[in-house]
Amino acid sequence: MFINPGNEAAAPLITQMRADTVGLGMELLVVEVRGKGDFEAAFAAIRRENTESILLPPESLIQSNKDAIAGFAATQGLPLANVGGSRGLPTSGLIAYGPTRDEYAHLATRYVDRILKGAKPGDLSVEQPTRFVLTINLKAAKVLGLTIPQSLLLRADEVIQ
Repeated sequence: MFINPGNEAAAPLITQMRADTVGLGMELLVVEVRGKGDFEAAFAAIRRENTESILLPPESLIQSNKDAIAGFAATQGLPLANVGGSRGLPTSGLIAYGPTRDEYAHLATRYVDRILKGAKPGDLSVEQPTRFVLTINLKAAKVLGLTIPQSLLLRADEVIQ
């Protein structure tokens, strides 16, 4: 998993991901990138550790370099997962899961409406998205030699043929 340690959300995400991956019998490799110049070293670490897949969190530095990461993943034959909607999934990416942009827009609109009606921003409760979309790219699965279980395909909101 790529992480930008300069992002304050990185540490809690790593903690949660470590707990989740241990529970699944997996090991999490955290690859830190603080700037564009760190990606080559990150790619070398991924090769050195024989990583089996790559996860892209919804972080601006990482997302702005997702095409380079996707190109690397494709040359290494690694499945690429994106946390976020299908718009963030590179063409060679395998899977995307996350709230839609429409969901964020809806939440923002509700906050603006309440504030314009006199609510104090500090008094508003924090709301999280409730609608998530699962996208599976069968083209990428085929290239990687993976078979996606029918049960997962039936749960997908979008399947890229």
